[in-house]
Amino acid sequence: MQIVKEGYPFILIPLILGIVLLVSGFGKFASLAGVLCILDSLFCLYFFRDPKIEITQGENLILSPCNGTVLEVSENETEKVVRVFLSVLDVHLQRSPIAGKVLSVEHKPGKFLKAMEPESHIVNEQNVITIENENGKYLVKQIAGILARRCVSWVKSGDILKLGDKIGVIKFSSQVDLHMPKNVEVKVKKGNKVVSGVTIFASINKGN
Repeated sequence: MQIVKEGYPFILIPLILGIVLLVSGFGKFASLAGVLCILDSLFCLYFFRDPKIEITQGENLILSPCNGTVLEVSENETEKVVRVFLSVLDVHLQRSPIAGKVLSVEHKPGKFLKAMEPESHIVNEQNVITIENENGKYLVKQIAGILARRCVSWVKSGDILKLGDKIGVIKFSSQVDLHMPKNVEVKVKKGNKVVSGVTIFASINKGN
């Protein structure tokens, strides 16, 4: 299993500090602090994991861009939206839901409300990655939360992506929204557990 590069400072710094405290001979308090630092390092090792997966293949499929639990499925006159909550136990790596071209990557500064707050997807700090293919435009929104203070995009405008390519990571609990064209048939519902690059979010309805 690989570890995303953004995780190394969170893993190595407390690990080194913990070892120093344990061997320092400064007493029980230092030893306890050292153990806590090492436990923190182990948690971050787990959190920033990048497990090997087999990308789901098929025509006209739209895959989940993230791991987590579906918060909401909604639609309006122009699009359908699936919102997903990522707990601290979920893999926080995001993948491209489609094969296509990155049109833009836009950073929007904002607040750090809890992901469960109804307005968090509107007012919170976020990156908006817009990807386009022959079926339309798709917006992957990496949304910061009360613990997630940084969303990292690994792609840029002009990049060509395959289905399931890695596109970014969010540090700690957070939310990911996927905005899709109106003519898709959504396959998930509120409460479903989803896996990035594996779970089928939707399919293109060619009849519409």
